[in-house]
Amino acid sequence: MNFYTVFAFCIWAVGVAQAQVQWPLHNDNLTTVVEWDHYSYIINGQRLFIWSGEMHYWRAPVPEMWIDILQKVKAAGFNTVSFYGNWGYHSAKNGSLDFDSGAHNFTKLFELTKQIGLYVLFRPGPYVNAEATAGGFPGWVTTGAYGSLRNNDTRYTDAWTPYFQKISQVVSQHQVTNGGSVFIYQIENEYGDQWENVAAKVPDPEAIQYMELLEKCARDAGINVPLTHNNPNMNTKSWSKDYDTVGAGGDVDIYGLDHYPSCWSCNTAECTGTNGNVPEFTVYEYFTNFLQVSPTQPSFLAEFQGGSYNPWGGPEGGCVNTTGPDWVNVFYRHNVGQKVTAMNVYMLFGGTSWGGLPMPTVATSYDYSAPISESRAIGDKYHETKLFAQFLRVARDLTKVDLINNGTGYASTPEIFTNELRNPDTNARFYVTIHTSSPSTNLTAFQLKISTSSGNFTIPQYNQLVLNGRESKIIVTDFTVGKEKLVYSTAEIMTVSTQDEKPLVFLWLPEGEDGEFILTGVQSATVLKDDGCANLKTTQRNGGLVVSYTQATGTCVLKFDNGYRFALLDRSTAYYTWVPSTSADPYTPENSTVVVQGPYLVRSASNSESALELTGDISNMTELEVYAPSSVSHITFNGENIQVSRTSHGSLVGKLNECAETTASIQAKLPALASWKVNDGLPERMAEYDDSKWTIANHSSTPNPSPPATYPVLYADEYGYHTGNLLWRGRFPGSTATGVHLEVIGGTSSGWSAYLNGIYIGSWLGSTSVTKGSLSLSFSNATINSATENVLLVIQDHMGKDETSGAVNPRGIYNATLLGNSGLNFTSWKLAGNAGGESNIDPIRGVYAEGGLHGERMGWHLPGFDDSAWNSSTPETGLTKAGAKWYRTVVPLDIPRGVDVSLGFLLGSPTEEKVRAQLYVNGYMFGKYVPYIGNQVVFPVFPGILDYHGQNTIALSIWAQDAAGGSVSVDWTVLNVVQSSFDPGFEASYLRPGWSDRSAYY
Repeated sequence: MNFYTVFAFCIWAVGVAQAQVQWPLHNDNLTTVVEWDHYSYIINGQRLFIWSGEMHYWRAPVPEMWIDILQKVKAAGFNTVSFYGNWGYHSAKNGSLDFDSGAHNFTKLFELTKQIGLYVLFRPGPYVNAEATAGGFPGWVTTGAYGSLRNNDTRYTDAWTPYFQKISQVVSQHQVTNGGSVFIYQIENEYGDQWENVAAKVPDPEAIQYMELLEKCARDAGINVPLTHNNPNMNTKSWSKDYDTVGAGGDVDIYGLDHYPSCWSCNTAECTGTNGNVPEFTVYEYFTNFLQVSPTQPSFLAEFQGGSYNPWGGPEGGCVNTTGPDWVNVFYRHNVGQKVTAMNVYMLFGGTSWGGLPMPTVATSYDYSAPISESRAIGDKYHETKLFAQFLRVARDLTKVDLINNGTGYASTPEIFTNELRNPDTNARFYVTIHTSSPSTNLTAFQLKISTSSGNFTIPQYNQLVLNGRESKIIVTDFTVGKEKLVYSTAEIMTVSTQDEKPLVFLWLPEGEDGEFILTGVQSATVLKDDGCANLKTTQRNGGLVVSYTQATGTCVLKFDNGYRFALLDRSTAYYTWVPSTSADPYTPENSTVVVQGPYLVRSASNSESALELTGDISNMTELEVYAPSSVSHITFNGENIQVSRTSHGSLVGKLNECAETTASIQAKLPALASWKVNDGLPERMAEYDDSKWTIANHSSTPNPSPPATYPVLYADEYGYHTGNLLWRGRFPGSTATGVHLEVIGGTSSGWSAYLNGIYIGSWLGSTSVTKGSLSLSFSNATINSATENVLLVIQDHMGKDETSGAVNPRGIYNATLLGNSGLNFTSWKLAGNAGGESNIDPIRGVYAEGGLHGERMGWHLPGFDDSAWNSSTPETGLTKAGAKWYRTVVPLDIPRGVDVSLGFLLGSPTEEKVRAQLYVNGYMFGKYVPYIGNQVVFPVFPGILDYHGQNTIALSIWAQDAAGGSVSVDWTVLNVVQSSFDPGFEASYLRPGWSDRSAYY
């Protein structure tokens, strides 16, 4: 069943009523720079369809690389980019804030967005979720000592205030009101707690006061742009001034909705409670919710699905096919049909979950099946997103529309459902067509009834429209083109570029489909280039010219008798058609754009006298075709002059040489990962190991709401250890103990192993559904020291903290009970986590960079450590018994200049081996590999983390969890190669600080 069957009947009356309302213009007495009404945002006096995409600077901790991502965001047609903050990333311990070191200083993002021409939606938290450990809360706030969090508890308020105040002060300097790029500021995240009873509007005072405290803090810190919030679903109806008719308080300036129609996870079972087991590819209805909750505000999807994260146990490579190009085509157009005029896609670039950032359910990758992949490569999903975005950029009338009517009555078959939007000022209309059952894969031909200023039509007049399975089309009428109008077009508009004061219109269709349009004010057309259309016919009718054709591969160019040019192109050609702007205005005026066909990517365009300077990326040898004003006679691409000639249809054509390097040639130039050195990775298992500098774990009580079963309290957060692996050493005297019962909490997919006096006694291997691993282990294969004390070592994996209310769930040992003698207890416990805990955080790599493995505490993963005394071996040799080993090698890279190479590592292990491995690159943990639980085997690593023209330290820890031992193979993998204006070989040695003595923590 599809929502359309229950939605359509009421829209006609609603649409007519809405169109007659004089909606108020809002600015909430903040500023006239940013205003809004029922229809859209108005920034600097210009209505704008906010088309935004999300990236996280803390998941891409290389400031020199941010320009690459942001240029790709702009090239895809986005006018806005969204950034989450991360309190935990900036605050290693209570009382400390770092907004200066490495990527912690994110102000370069604002400089780049201003330079490139992007507005910014900033989302500071303090809670962000984001599949980050504890949802972005610092570990120190999750002990329970600050309450249950996300409320008005004064302990929690005192904790978040310094961070929130500081980040607000930083961002305030870059608001559009100060000439910057930030136009809106989000308070909290997915917090729908305003009402104890939504329907009755019974307020929740604690939640309301919390929101008001955050809002006041932001305002006091200088934030004077509108505040927003993304309501977690359509049921909670929180924080909208329109819905809050009882004056409950806590409302933000502009309501936003958060929605993931196809599940935020590649494991759709995680979404059964919210998505209701609906069929795959089912769209949702948002219009009624916005009309009820925020009728005087823009319909704003402040967070809308751009892909899905891959959980532990998810498919190798993620689930890009379930939110691929067809998903982009249907769901984003559907949102337009719901009268949405502002949308933030999550994620546009996911990045990586390096260094322990993810929560327990998420594997190391945060690729998110996003349009820009974790490797920074782009593909069909990116290009399909670009087609939609370029249309939004020029569909100016779409920023002020009413939903007039909808239903199956528009089309000649009930298989097609249509939403009709109309601009009340210009009468431009947008007919959004979709299969009535959105999961349908049928090939459906139809005609459509439309209304225009030239009369009513059934279109096409000479052929048929087609929806080929999971596809949607937006049919425009009365679309302004210069001084004329497109009465209608059955081909979709890609862009309109004004050149020499004449419009150049690009229309696209899938190859083989028929197109038809009417342009007013013209009587004839000449085919200047016929590479991309067949069966072209023109007929004078209704005050204009009807053009019908069949789309073939390539580009067909028509010139009308008034000088207007239309380029008709197929989808594959449109994918490699770019519309860069010479303006840094996010509005992107039509007279600032040029159209470029051929390259892998066009990043920027600028004019210099008669030359047009383009930058971008090249993969294969390709024809370059540039549609630019006639004053342009010379073209440079990445600084090189391109020999061009002018065509009869007004473009300039030339050739771009093929990238000199290929995946194979780069792979062949990479040094072998050889000359490995090895050392014992778990000397702590031995009874005689000196743990005198470890932290004594002796708390007899805990603020955590989940007290342990045995004491002392063995929860790591209470002792200042919040990330990575944890090591516990418990002592008990010689006795008749026969075993131990252990319950260890590490989060889902975590594991642990235990040793008695150096002898392996067992492991909990882990489960994607169990957070606490429980085992009773026998001492039968170990030797009990009857005359001296015995030492039990427990090494546990820490998979990150849980989110929302689970952020305070502990990590550590819940139960440690000796068996065989009911009166016997452990006499003491000690704990090792990251070296120095909260007081010794890597100033550049940050709080998530290290855990408590022996090699991490010693700094063996860092450049410059002297391993000359170590033995030689290879990770492929590995271990023949339970335990852990640490491997290091140093390899040089010299990537050719002028090419952007995306590199990663490929890890492998026999599936029967029970190993947990972690990969380190120049001190950054970039891969957590658990082959018997997760399927991630490729681990991309960013340039800047890798030194492309120098020495690189590669380290690998292998923890074998059973008596058979285990091994891991490691090799390079080349993920993408393009000739590029972006140089990944930039100097970034400051991001790779070297080893220093850590004997204070041994």
